[in-house]
Amino acid sequence: MRIAQVAPLWERVPPPAYGGIELVVGLLTDELVRRGHEVTLFASGDSISLAKLESVHPCALRLDRTVKEYSVYEMLHLGRVYEQAEEFDIIHSHMGYTALTYARLVKTPTVHTLHGIFTPDNEKMFKFGKNQPYISISDAQREQRLGLNCIATVYNGIDVSSYKFYAQPEEPPYLAFLGRISPEKGTHLAIEIAKQAGWRLKMAGKVDVVDVEYYEKEIKPLIDGKQIEYLGEANHEQKNALMGGAVATLFPITWREPFGLVMVESMASGTPVIAMNLGSTQEVITHGKTGFLCNSVEECVSAISKVEELDRSTCRENVCNRFSVQNMTDGYEAVYRKILAERFARSNGHFRKPAILSNSSL
Repeated sequence: MRIAQVAPLWERVPPPAYGGIELVVGLLTDELVRRGHEVTLFASGDSISLAKLESVHPCALRLDRTVKEYSVYEMLHLGRVYEQAEEFDIIHSHMGYTALTYARLVKTPTVHTLHGIFTPDNEKMFKFGKNQPYISISDAQREQRLGLNCIATVYNGIDVSSYKFYAQPEEPPYLAFLGRISPEKGTHLAIEIAKQAGWRLKMAGKVDVVDVEYYEKEIKPLIDGKQIEYLGEANHEQKNALMGGAVATLFPITWREPFGLVMVESMASGTPVIAMNLGSTQEVITHGKTGFLCNSVEECVSAISKVEELDRSTCRENVCNRFSVQNMTDGYEAVYRKILAERFARSNGHFRKPAILSNSSL
């Protein structure tokens, strides 16, 4: 099967540190290649992939300070994809709403994974393209009022084998927080939880330009290097060690998180997650087994004392069974098969039948 995977240009695929979308795209793309598909990855030029790589810019845009107008490169990026549309059986966009207009202009079907949230502005574009096929990354992410053609939910997956399992937390004990340093991720709440509980907190994550003021005013003054530590942006190995050595990972989000890959990464390391019961958290965490779902800072503080009752091996098993890259790829292949089968049926055999429709092993 000929598949185009279209990633954002902001980060490399896979990302060297933080970048949930790019991590998922990289894992999915490589697994599809291993399964025998002919895959082209459209991403930044410094991306690393088993697939054929095409790019309109040599490096991730976040790293290029000469780039002032991101939208120009995004348009060039999508132009490159859709001028080759006839060469693919299906185009899989991870670009949010930006591919919707292009997708209407070609016969090759595009499936869009919804990685983000809906806003008053982008809702206008989604309504414009509401009949195109969408994949949500959690059921909680969906907005029924928009009437989007969501044909499946496929949970994000990780390469579990790349995460070392920590059977016991390190001494002296500490809590972990990983993710963007931002109000949405609840960095300030993580600090408040640690302070109320009297625990050490180790934090890692990037500070985006839009969050610099938040970091400088609300977070930086609370970092003392003793009880509250900020370690900067962490790579894969550093994240694994930081979460694996923790008693629990805090996930005190303040928004409807569409998925939250950090939760899965923490559990793969063996560490339970204490999260606010918002968005997708109840789909990812099994309350009382792999972590705790809370409705307030006080409940999060109380949950810390219960974490030692949880089996860390159960956390990892949950990821293996539900959030592996193999499970994710199975889900996406099923979606591709469904879209192409419906298109083939509508065409009365007037377009090439992809091998995936004839191969039940796929």
